[in-house]
Amino acid sequence: MHTAVLVIDVQQGLCEGPGAAFDCAGTIARINQVTAKARAAGAPVVFIQHESGPDDLEHGSAAWQLARGLEVEATDIRLRKTTPDAFLRTELEAVLRGLAVQDLVICGMHTEFCVDTTTRRALALGFPVVLVSDAHTSAGNGAIPAEQVIAHHNATLTNISSFGPRVRAVASADLVIAA
Repeated sequence: MHTAVLVIDVQQGLCEGPGAAFDCAGTIARINQVTAKARAAGAPVVFIQHESGPDDLEHGSAAWQLARGLEVEATDIRLRKTTPDAFLRTELEAVLRGLAVQDLVICGMHTEFCVDTTTRRALALGFPVVLVSDAHTSAGNGAIPAEQVIAHHNATLTNISSFGPRVRAVASADLVIAA
């Protein structure tokens, strides 16, 4: 199988200030491990950036930029999106099909929004997914803290079987991307 890594919304505006996601620095370090493994195996790395209005993640703004510390190579692919679904109204599926990608490794921000929605859409499109269990994060919400959001999604997404393709949760240290 040919694998691609999707790094979803790891952007400066989500990593700083009072609404910053949980453990951004640690999450970024683990994402860097994942993308290094992918590049070493010749797998494409796709950075996806969310954009919205002028008070949030406006395209080109400082908040919209990829987060400090994230290791990005010139050969990596960068795509923009405007919804929690990285496939909706983007070229993502066409890019993946053009590269003959058959399965995905997913990491990034925010677990309960863009990571969840993109993972479910990937399954619906026929892509098995490895969710990097310690390389996606959340800011939490009024009901549960970020750590519980992450644990909940690691458990929930791996139990979905109705799409056909499945999700496996794998820690970044245990992830193997074959050449």
